[in-house]
Amino acid sequence: MRHTFLGLAFGLAVLAGCTQGENEKALPILGPREPQVKLVNGQEQVDTLYHSIPDFAFLNQDSALVTPKTVEGKIYVADFFFTSCPSICPKMKSQMLRVYEKYKDNPRVALLSHSIDPTHDTVAVLRDYAQRLNVKSSTWHFLTGDKDTILNLAQKHYLTSAMEDKTVPGGFEHSGAFLLVDENRHLRGHYDGTDAASVDKLLKDMDKLLAEKKGQ
Repeated sequence: MRHTFLGLAFGLAVLAGCTQGENEKALPILGPREPQVKLVNGQEQVDTLYHSIPDFAFLNQDSALVTPKTVEGKIYVADFFFTSCPSICPKMKSQMLRVYEKYKDNPRVALLSHSIDPTHDTVAVLRDYAQRLNVKSSTWHFLTGDKDTILNLAQKHYLTSAMEDKTVPGGFEHSGAFLLVDENRHLRGHYDGTDAASVDKLLKDMDKLLAEKKGQ
């Protein structure tokens, strides 16, 4: 699998946000950031506009519309997959099940798995997939919608690779990234969803992010 796009896109994100040490309390905010000049009491002040996930609207496995309102007040983990994936998706889902099992009863956590093959992955297909994993849509949402919208969201906003490629098995190429998003829709972490050690780090960072918000 090619990782050129992912490396370039995420490299810029990390340079923007990863100056803090791993052991510091706050997780960095990843992605590009822009200075924003505003007037306060007649004086110009420079504020920082952080990269954030834009509005979205997709159907989940129970035909419910999932929007930012669904994850309001929550942190969430996003990934991109497809149910007929012959390569990394089974590993990703076995690792995401670890996340689900730890947080399935926590009302402040959600999981959003976006299908990059929505033509095949209808609501009915995703419902069957979720049932086989024995998960509840109140915590873990398997999402379907417009293909171009989903691919654009992955690459331009979640800063991960996901694209149609008829030359690879399954017809789609994507990274195994798990993306940690905070209550303000800022990216706070990027993890290899096929690697248990990386997901261990995700679990620790989720606890850190939950504690960070609770302590504010």
